[in-house]
Amino acid sequence: MVKQKGVAYIFGILSIVLAFFQPLPAIIIAIVGLVENKKEKSKTAKRLNVIGLVIAIVVLAITVGITVYLMQQGSANFPVY
Repeated sequence: MVKQKGVAYIFGILSIVLAFFQPLPAIIIAIVGLVENKKEKSKTAKRLNVIGLVIAIVVLAITVGITVYLMQQGSANFPVY
């Protein structure tokens, strides 16, 4: 028989993959994975969820920073009548 990985392990991998494209859902999935990991008590799953959470938070912060910067630059180029 093949040993099945837990739900927390799958959520950890999914949060890492989503962190680069959709950081907000990745944060939610990583938190759910950490909650599920309390039942399973897997070190690997916990590590994957924490990595996914950190990457998603960093990507989200960079995205927000770039958006704010570009909005400020764009609003400076509007003509004033």
